[in-house]
Amino acid sequence: QVQLVESGGGLVQAGGSLRLSCAASGLTFGSYAMGWYRQAPGKERELVAAISSGGSTYYGDSVKGRFTISRDNAKNTVFLQMNSLKSEDTTKYYCVADQSVYRVASGIVIDYWGQGTQVSVSS
Repeated sequence: QVQLVESGGGLVQAGGSLRLSCAASGLTFGSYAMGWYRQAPGKERELVAAISSGGSTYYGDSVKGRFTISRDNAKNTVFLQMNSLKSEDTTKYYCVADQSVYRVASGIVIDYWGQGTQVSVSS
């Protein structure tokens, strides 16, 4: 059974930083593309960042230059370093996994989703 467990969310002041982690189990982690999505109330689901099994990275326009995705295949974990946080970054962040980085980056029929971790940025 595949599990994606996010951690690292919390409350931070605007301009601050948080680092999200997603621990994966039940899959061959090194073969999977991983990513982060978010969806604020009343808004469309949004790609935050994706990373292929080979380490290529993709970012949503709203986070480019502020967020960095990385992975540690030895620990079956993907990270999202979030810097210069803004109030509009406030929402729940979901870890995703799929064997296709195209599906992760496009959001189409992604195989696995975590339960999410809340990020709140106070202005």
